[in-house]
Amino acid sequence: MQKKIEAIINPRSIAIVGATNRVGSVGLAVFKNLLKAEFSGILYPVNPNTKAVQTVKAYPSLKDIPDEIDLAVIIVPSKMVAQVIEEAGQKDVKGVIVITAGFKEIGSLGQKLENELVSVANKYNMPMIGPNCLGIVNTSSDINMNASFAQKMPKSGNIAFISQSGAVCTTVLDYADGRDIGFSKFISFGNKADINEIDLLRYLKDDPETDVILMYIEDITHGREFLEIAREITWKANKPILAIKSGSSAEGAKAAASHTGSLAGSDNSYDAIFLQSGVQRVESINELFDYAIAFARQPIPKGKNVAIITNAGGPGIMATDAAVRFNLKLAAFSDKTKQYLKEHLPPTANINNPVDVIGDAGPERYKAAISAVLADDNVDSAVIILSPQAITNPMDIAPIIPDLIKNSGKTVLCSFMGSVDVAPAIKFLEQHNCVNYSFPEFAMRTMSGIFKYGDSLKSTKREIKTFDVDQNKVTQLIGTKLQNSSQVFLPQKEANEILAAYDFPLLNSLIVENESDIEEASKTVAFPVAMKICSPDIIHKFDAGGVILKIKTLEQAKKAFNTIIDNAKKFNPKANIKGVLMEEMAKSGVEVILGAIRDQKFGPVCMFGLGGTFVESIRDVTFRVAPMWESSAEKMIKTIKLYNVLKGVRGIKPSDIEAIKNCILRLSQLVSNHSEIAELDINPLIVYSEGEGCVVADSRILLKKE
Repeated sequence: MQKKIEAIINPRSIAIVGATNRVGSVGLAVFKNLLKAEFSGILYPVNPNTKAVQTVKAYPSLKDIPDEIDLAVIIVPSKMVAQVIEEAGQKDVKGVIVITAGFKEIGSLGQKLENELVSVANKYNMPMIGPNCLGIVNTSSDINMNASFAQKMPKSGNIAFISQSGAVCTTVLDYADGRDIGFSKFISFGNKADINEIDLLRYLKDDPETDVILMYIEDITHGREFLEIAREITWKANKPILAIKSGSSAEGAKAAASHTGSLAGSDNSYDAIFLQSGVQRVESINELFDYAIAFARQPIPKGKNVAIITNAGGPGIMATDAAVRFNLKLAAFSDKTKQYLKEHLPPTANINNPVDVIGDAGPERYKAAISAVLADDNVDSAVIILSPQAITNPMDIAPIIPDLIKNSGKTVLCSFMGSVDVAPAIKFLEQHNCVNYSFPEFAMRTMSGIFKYGDSLKSTKREIKTFDVDQNKVTQLIGTKLQNSSQVFLPQKEANEILAAYDFPLLNSLIVENESDIEEASKTVAFPVAMKICSPDIIHKFDAGGVILKIKTLEQAKKAFNTIIDNAKKFNPKANIKGVLMEEMAKSGVEVILGAIRDQKFGPVCMFGLGGTFVESIRDVTFRVAPMWESSAEKMIKTIKLYNVLKGVRGIKPSDIEAIKNCILRLSQLVSNHSEIAELDINPLIVYSEGEGCVVADSRILLKKE
């Protein structure tokens, strides 16, 4: 259910419970910030121990205020907060911000207090931001609200910032001030006991003053809801979302029964949900704002063809290297462009890309190069570089740039390199809606990022493809397996029964319980064969010496059977050995892995990547949340390093990528339909040449009751 938070972000009256005249207090800081910002509504300080706060009449309690209150900002000791929220509810206050700390972040006692806050707020259907937050800033000219204890009020802009961390907020405000960056909304939501990032994103989606959304988050409350609202924002409202997600260490991943479980730490799930929702994940505040100002001030590139204009060879080479590294292409100029450059630049200038206007270039030379390059239909974007030199005045060059790029329709980023000598020119550029980066590689990284976002908007096949499968059979199989246990590991033969119901391509196989069964089995499973231990207690068969391949004769099969059984008993004397799987030997091909786990927050998450026994060492894998679009399955395949091999290299024919995609989508459907599948591995899935399909060579499934 969508929560109404309009009164919190656009209030017409605010009660500050805990406002005070005490120097150094949060209550004084918040109240002074509201006064200093010239809040357009009415302020009501609430403090039973004083008659006025900063000359404004104070009230003993919320119930003593004679007027209606939209928002209550609460800054009282943690044990008193629930009582104040109760009073706010009785007063029919429309929303509250709890700045007070000392709740779940301090442990179980704090969690109990926080639960009480939520209970009271919910009783009155009153939305609550916090607790343990910095507050909210709304720079809209008809609101002018700084309901926070930040040291400064940001300038207005078209970027919204939301954060779980108040400390990150104060850092960001200072950083943004130094780069002349403004905000539409600036929201710290702390412990998000009630209002969370999804509620805020829903609001910002329709906020006319917000064009770009920045996030600092430590976790996502509801993965599926986040995915849906983020897609609406990025792909329907065309508002880019940039996110810093902290807590990306491997400690989040738990040891598991499958390769997928071992590889799928929680951070991989976040990567997956960001990729599928169009959210751009960044690693630092610097990178966050490098991207944000470009999104806020420049159009999205229509393609990846970038031009470079420089007055120095070295920076031009740096920019070229960065363009290649970040998967952009150097634009090939038309003959008309090159002829124009030849006529207007000195003989020593380079008229190809990157264009080098030479170190003594003045404004006329830069103007000629920029105008020619931006007029070229082969150019989608440009990076303008200026290296400060004794004979070049940056302030002569900067004024020509805004007008040249304003009506070009092209994405243009600048790199006036350095700090002190170029500072006035950079300030001029930023004041005229241009974007500057200290070094060319930062500009090129940003160009790549905004291109990727634009490219994702062109994505088609945004539908979940489903297949005609026997879902009821799998439901029955799972129910039988879990009838007497809360958790069951299914070795290959049993796992394959489930895969068969979803029409995965399987090899012919039989379980042999005794050596004497092999001859009869060989009439059904023709040589050459692979033989594998079948035991729910031996998960990693190779480690137990439980796999022998390329068996060509009956005698070899009997010998292999005894060897495998002996190895298994030595490896785990208590193992329940159901026999040995005798399976037709798959012909050689490219080995990939498919897998899935059930994430606590995001539900089923699918994995694809390079397969085989070294999958955990090489880690060439990618993840997506299920159920997934057809385009998501295609991107899974294209984003791994192995993709170049799948496309065909050095005489190797292209692999059947369509067959892989269909297996990924079948897997997505399987784990979406059956929540008892906790972990699943298909490793390897052997892929053959284009048009020849693929085959499951090994599989395992872990079932758990919900």
